[in-house]
Amino acid sequence: METRVERVKRDIEIISSFNATPGRGYTRFSYSPEDRMAREYLLEQFYGLGLQVKVDGVGNIRARWQGKDPEKPSIMIGSHLDTVLHGGKFDGVLGVVAALEVVRVLNEQQVRLEVPVEIIVFAEEEGSNFGSVCAGSKALTGRYSIQDLKRIKNPEGLSMYQAAEKFGLKPERLSRELLRPDEVQAMLELHIEQGGVLDSLKIPIGIVEAIAGSKWLRVEIEGIPNHAGATPMGMRKDPMTAAAQIIAEIDKIVREKAFATTVGTVGKFDCQPNIPNCIPEKVIFIVDLRDVNPLGIAIAEREITTRIKEITAAHEVRASIEVVGESDAIRLSDRIAGVIEDVAKEKGINYIRMNSGAVHDSSLLAGVTEVGMIFVPSIDGRSHVPEEATRYEDIQVGCDLLLATTLRLAGEQS
Repeated sequence: METRVERVKRDIEIISSFNATPGRGYTRFSYSPEDRMAREYLLEQFYGLGLQVKVDGVGNIRARWQGKDPEKPSIMIGSHLDTVLHGGKFDGVLGVVAALEVVRVLNEQQVRLEVPVEIIVFAEEEGSNFGSVCAGSKALTGRYSIQDLKRIKNPEGLSMYQAAEKFGLKPERLSRELLRPDEVQAMLELHIEQGGVLDSLKIPIGIVEAIAGSKWLRVEIEGIPNHAGATPMGMRKDPMTAAAQIIAEIDKIVREKAFATTVGTVGKFDCQPNIPNCIPEKVIFIVDLRDVNPLGIAIAEREITTRIKEITAAHEVRASIEVVGESDAIRLSDRIAGVIEDVAKEKGINYIRMNSGAVHDSSLLAGVTEVGMIFVPSIDGRSHVPEEATRYEDIQVGCDLLLATTLRLAGEQS
């Protein structure tokens, strides 16, 4: 029993056409017109297969293919639809359409499993709109309350709660729609690696053992704005020069004082008033720290905080540091990883076991059920950019492995 990669490719191309930035990568934020069109396309496919569909108060879609015993907990497969700004067309979407393809094959082959299979489409995974990653899965698993949804806001000041309401959803129902452990026996997610390990090794499959935790630090440095030409260098209180030194130190700290698995990035930066002939008043940037070992993040955070205090004191500017995002490192199910590995061996698929440096919705579901993840290669390790790509022959291998693993897990419960 095999999946049909040409259908997967068609689905990806159709969904990627729902794009707010054509010619400049792919942009599809949650609750946007493009998100609505992508959802409508998927719902059409789900209803066409006779699936039972539920959409919760923040927009997570659950489409259920019934098994012989509808009361048994389901095997959940899927990923997310939203993108970063000017991102790629495979991140998240591949996992969604691969799950759709698995159910298509089961339906065509008239396979009746003992247990239900449930496609999950998560809302707001990327955090690009509201600045909080995996907000949809956090809501689904009880990590986010209604108060949290009202707290997190997009750049226009609209809260996620308000955006969901405006989109036609009912976020007030959130507490009544949580995913219960007795509803699901396993979660499987097929995803692009988003790094260069598999591609460099020419290996089509990665079996994920752990997902890195992350911490986002919002650093604000405030100085005294003044005329760029009339203010002597010795009389300046310039937050930009302090910020530049701090950012260079962050790279050095992560490389030299944390662990080999620790990574640190400054990818978002804002300067105010951001004009060329004025010493800035304020500089704001986000530090993204990640590691599968939480101690690595803690060491980096401690050292970075110390250096920020030292550097800003030397420059006579003020600094504030706020934790604006955090997720725990997660060890995925050894049992499910073993099932994926057994299936790969039986099919003669080359694979490695590896960790994920990126955060995924599956890490939130690991608190509810057993979770397994399958990676396929990202060409040249590129992701979150328009050049993001994965070979369709690797996608075929990944989809077939997802199908076979779903069948094997269902068989274990029969």
